[in-house]
Amino acid sequence: MNEYVLTIDAGTTSIRCILFDKMDNIVSMSQRPITQYYPEPGWVEQDPMELIDLVRRTISECMSVADPKDCVSIGITNQRETTVVWNRRTGLPVYNAIVWQDKRTMSSCCEIRETYGELINEKTGLMVDPYFSSTKIAWILDNVKGARQKARSGDLLFGNIDTWILWNLTERRVHATDHTNASRTMLFNIERMDWDDELLSLFDIPPSMLPKVHPSRYPFGIVDVCGHKIPINAIMGDQQSALFGQSCFSEGEMKITLGTGGFMLMNTGRTLKRSEHGLLTTVAWTVDDDTQYAIEGSFYAAGSIMEWLRDKFGMVIDVRDTEKIADSVDDTAGCYFVPAFSGLGAPYWEQSSRGMIVGLTLGVGKEHIIRATLESIAFQINDIIDAMVADTNVKPDMIRLDGGVSCNNFLCQFIADITNTKAICADCHEATALGAAHLSGKGTLWDTFTENDCGRTFTPAMSDEERKERISEWRRAIKTAIHWSKI
Repeated sequence: MNEYVLTIDAGTTSIRCILFDKMDNIVSMSQRPITQYYPEPGWVEQDPMELIDLVRRTISECMSVADPKDCVSIGITNQRETTVVWNRRTGLPVYNAIVWQDKRTMSSCCEIRETYGELINEKTGLMVDPYFSSTKIAWILDNVKGARQKARSGDLLFGNIDTWILWNLTERRVHATDHTNASRTMLFNIERMDWDDELLSLFDIPPSMLPKVHPSRYPFGIVDVCGHKIPINAIMGDQQSALFGQSCFSEGEMKITLGTGGFMLMNTGRTLKRSEHGLLTTVAWTVDDDTQYAIEGSFYAAGSIMEWLRDKFGMVIDVRDTEKIADSVDDTAGCYFVPAFSGLGAPYWEQSSRGMIVGLTLGVGKEHIIRATLESIAFQINDIIDAMVADTNVKPDMIRLDGGVSCNNFLCQFIADITNTKAICADCHEATALGAAHLSGKGTLWDTFTENDCGRTFTPAMSDEERKERISEWRRAIKTAIHWSKI
């Protein structure tokens, strides 16, 4: 009998449902774009009702090729930090979902960081930043008429996208999340593995709003699909799910997901490592009461800068053409591109920095700028790897790559060159969805998980002298971008 696991992958720009068989083959996939709203500069929103409608549509489309009775379980993976607040009685959001990229709480974060930054980092492993959920919740309560009063009376619920999907698919019966998503709210104590009362008081968020927190592998609820009851057995934040999907089960193993942004996680095992070099500490997953941790570094611009080249400058018609164009020149003619459109992420955390291209001469053409754009992704990766090595004293012997941007062979080779580390690009670009599928299907489709080193392999080919010079010039460009914001 054919058996499958369905993954709901709620990304930043699209909702996807993917049906996997026990050989990790994609049996079917449905994908629909999410409408993005930008009501003010730096604000990014989505319509929660559209999100759940897209989830239902893609489930139906994906399952049209299979008998629902053959689907043994469902896993959910999601864009983390994106915040929804809704009325538990009506089921309606009180405001649009505030997306993880949104910067509206920048000023309040700066104030909070000065007084409470160390306390929050100690409890949550996170930097105080608009990226995370807590200040988004507080903004909604403070700016939506009547919201704070309703929250205090117990009428409002909060959830990241996983919780919003779960609550709706279970017909409003289950208000819950998992450890990985909870650890991204800036409200969750990652040592005690529970919501932190002191932080809830600091942000003035009523505990009644918060979902119950469970391990990543857990019987979260039941979904009715075409009259067939299917259990949701796993929930994981997208980057932790990709770490799992890339088989990074051992301490020191690392994955990089290159999508809209770049997200790097290194498994630190059962040890909760505190970063001293601008990285985050987060929960990797909890399975069978066994919690593993990771350190994480993220940067905001990967696939988004490829789209910027296409949509804003018209330098390419198709982002896939950037590989060939970058290979058509020997170098960048001395120019460097710092893509700080929304500030700089790890390890710099300079939110007021802005993007710039430095080193321009009359000899620089669009081919050089395109190449510099791709190279900037690898340079950002190298900066984070250096910070990870400094924190852990572990130099990875391999980098596992996934995500749509990892299809670019020029970029993958340059990552290997500039980091001086072998890079393997997964055969299955849907590592995020596969991780949630594996965790959900544990004990049914899959009994054990083995590390998979298959994929396109890229070996470092750059000389040590050239590598050192290029990194030095890149960091001069970074310093220029940071200095610009302080003039």
